[in-house]
Amino acid sequence: MSSDTAVITPGRRLGIAQEYEAGPGTYVRNGTIFSSILGTKRISSKSEDTEKPVISVEKSDSKFAIPVIGSEVLARIVRINPRAASVAIMMVGSTPCQEDFQGIIRAQDIRATEKDLVQMINSFHPGDIVRAEVISLGDQRSYYLATTRNEHGVVFAQSADGNAMVPVSWEEMQDPKTGAIEKRKCAKTF
Repeated sequence: MSSDTAVITPGRRLGIAQEYEAGPGTYVRNGTIFSSILGTKRISSKSEDTEKPVISVEKSDSKFAIPVIGSEVLARIVRINPRAASVAIMMVGSTPCQEDFQGIIRAQDIRATEKDLVQMINSFHPGDIVRAEVISLGDQRSYYLATTRNEHGVVFAQSADGNAMVPVSWEEMQDPKTGAIEKRKCAKTF
């Protein structure tokens, strides 16, 4: 009598109030139904009380990682432009995310000093895995992340030849097979 879908995060758009009745775990804003909790989306069939199907979100017993301000995350660089890098957040602390969350690392949030000298192409490349800190919940689409601390930055990168690189300084990584050096904002590993 009900249908299951993927895991739903708070603030996720579920449907419109013209087609569904808002149930537990949801709220309505401007005619749109949103999730108010983390859980599983349920759509119940029409009943005698309602003319429309009821859409709700039920809490799940599973542990899901959700980024919060101050949490350390692992993210994959998806794309870069001169002012920011778009990332997919894969882990919060040591807990994997059920689904990737979108994030942004702005140029001014890469280093703590000499922020005006930062060049995005010398800090990250698409496909790099970075350790960062959530500094703001951002806008509706993305979390804002920073790599200003020494232990934050690129933790895994592949060279142009496809080989795993190793850090040789805080701003360079080297392909051990070819000896090629590429610029990155490296994380200090302990």
